[in-house]
Amino acid sequence: MVDVAVDLVVPVKELRRAKSRLAPAVADLPGDDADREQAHRSLALALARDTLTAARAARRVGRLVVVTTESAERLGAAGEPREVVHDDGGGLNAAILVGEAHLRGTGSRCVAALQADLPALRPEELDDALARAAALFATGADAAVVADHEGTGTTLLVAAPGRALRPRFGPGSARAHTRGGAVALDGDWPGLRGDVDTVADLDRARTLGTGPATRAWSDDRAHRPIGVPSGPS
Repeated sequence: MVDVAVDLVVPVKELRRAKSRLAPAVADLPGDDADREQAHRSLALALARDTLTAARAARRVGRLVVVTTESAERLGAAGEPREVVHDDGGGLNAAILVGEAHLRGTGSRCVAALQADLPALRPEELDDALARAAALFATGADAAVVADHEGTGTTLLVAAPGRALRPRFGPGSARAHTRGGAVALDGDWPGLRGDVDTVADLDRARTLGTGPATRAWSDDRAHRPIGVPSGPS
């Protein structure tokens, strides 16, 4: 089987509604509620920007489609060149299907879905995972999946060339995907598995080493552990 470029769908949730479980990361910041809400949105944006930057740098990635209600300008230059498709608000799996339909309708053969909260992702991790998926597809597998660091969620779903994604993201998605026929990929990819939903996840990503956007967000927060009060000055 000749390797083909994998075209990625990356759904980016509306920033004001994204990452509600990361609220404690900004709870102790100075300012009023509006300031903290802005910091929360900025964090969600930073996670997405770092994910897009790493994904765009992976050699095995072809096209990169972002499904979102946010503007291309808001997402910034990270991840260029990329395509932005409007999210119709039907939820995560629906957004992935919108992106997949856009890609299939414009000639894509091999499509994958990548979560947008992987700030410690390394391009070489994504390349290795996609290479292992290609090897599986050569044996007849229809899909491959990468579980998150807890082993319950999904960070990457790859469909074999010509096959549909059939996304089952949500609680317990790793098991749902394997029950649906996807083969779990076994690799040492801490950044690719490192989705960020909680303050503990964010601290873990910082330990691994995040991309520049998340690092800048953290540096702006007085160089102290996220979620830990700074105490009296």
